[in-house]
Amino acid sequence: MRTLWLSLLFSTALVASAGESVAGETRARQILDRFENANQWRDHVMVAAHRAGSMQAGKTLYAENSLAAVEGSIAMGAEIVEVDIRRSKDGEFVVMHDSWLDRTTTCKGEVVRYTLAELKTCRLVVEGTRAVTDERVSTLREMLLATRDRIVINLDNKLEVGDLPGMIAVARDLGMADQVIVKENLWNQNRIATVKTAMAAIGGGFQFMPIIADDAVHDAGFAETVDHSFSPRAIELINWRAGAETLTETGGPLFSTRMRAVAVRGNWHIWADTYAIVNKPGGFLAGGRGDELAVQASLPREAWGFWVDRGASIIQTDEPKAAIDWLAANGYRVPYTNDARPAEQAHTASIN
Repeated sequence: MRTLWLSLLFSTALVASAGESVAGETRARQILDRFENANQWRDHVMVAAHRAGSMQAGKTLYAENSLAAVEGSIAMGAEIVEVDIRRSKDGEFVVMHDSWLDRTTTCKGEVVRYTLAELKTCRLVVEGTRAVTDERVSTLREMLLATRDRIVINLDNKLEVGDLPGMIAVARDLGMADQVIVKENLWNQNRIATVKTAMAAIGGGFQFMPIIADDAVHDAGFAETVDHSFSPRAIELINWRAGAETLTETGGPLFSTRMRAVAVRGNWHIWADTYAIVNKPGGFLAGGRGDELAVQASLPREAWGFWVDRGASIIQTDEPKAAIDWLAANGYRVPYTNDARPAEQAHTASIN
């Protein structure tokens, strides 16, 4: 259980308190302090809003990857927003999950066949209701400007590793590279070498987070290799068990006691995903223990609590508000300095 392994950790690691944040720091800087110092903040579970936290409450709240979703996630107290990056026909980085526009906008066809000016004529729609919003497709620059100093942004590269330097260049131009997390899937030594070469070419000043999935990796030894290669502050561990399968009891091969020990030795966060893949309901990334179990079945402890007990200190979710409220009410959130969501407010919305 989480309590046991935390007590072992705290016997060897320095524990920081919420009061140690420096007054006057930006919200993003306070978040980065916790992100960069995992072993000091194991008692605080960070929340990453998937696709900017668009698909909460029956997928009817915001258009995904929208500026409105980002604003909502910031107001809720999420630490990280995840957005997806593609290119327009004329080479601009734009924020869009699918390679086609049909599901999330009023336009149809492939993103890469539209110029930026043409994409700006497309209006974003809310998944579930298909309500048309006034929002347009955002550029990476626009999305970064909306998050500056307020939250950390996780760029999900839907292109190639070779496109990462251009994305970081945009962030550097805005003086925001330190507020950006980029991530890539790793599954063997050749892939590690490829991504390591790309990271070296880009240079430092930003956060790189490896992704390890249990369809290719089955033990914590690979995570140790990844840690030695990149010294990341977080590793995203993906559980590919379908929701139709028996509810996972162990967390799968990656969420093991040894993985928690490796994370502690490397001083990095275990990042778990509880959102459902589109058209694959039931917590496809969480062995049945995802957002739907937490919210629709009203069993958050069997979902978010399960992954926290297995070492997750960052949870990526479609339900950031519900997750933050439950985590706070159950002692897994430490308030920030000048927190926009005071502890007493967060604790009022407990989901048991």
